[in-house]
Amino acid sequence: MGKLSMSPSEREAFLADLHVGVLAIERSDRPPLTAPIWYRYEGGVVEMTVATESLKARALRPAARASLCVQREEYPYAYVTVEGPVALTEATRELRLDIASRYLGPEVGEAYVADTDGGDATALVLTPETWLTVDYGKS
Repeated sequence: MGKLSMSPSEREAFLADLHVGVLAIERSDRPPLTAPIWYRYEGGVVEMTVATESLKARALRPAARASLCVQREEYPYAYVTVEGPVALTEATRELRLDIASRYLGPEVGEAYVADTDGGDATALVLTPETWLTVDYGKS
């Protein structure tokens, strides 16, 4: 582990903090798809939700793997990138509400989810296999 790397507990705490992630998915016919995404990190997995027919969901069906990068955008800069397999399942309203409320607060999160109720949503569950971390606060 380099002097700027995070320990396992530091990287997991960083990933559990509030950041917008950037999801990257390999595609066979084009460059990788990269897109911002809300997420939560609990129980050792990263959970995200997308519309079932979104470009992200369509790209993940054949790829079944992804990476997620989250960063601190103010000094001291830091980032965590996690890579691994992604399972796709039906997103529950509870998961959608928890993630939306995490980013928007309870009241606006509830309104956001209510506006999208009735639409198909897919949960993406990324199981970390590889971690890349840097914390410039350690320099």
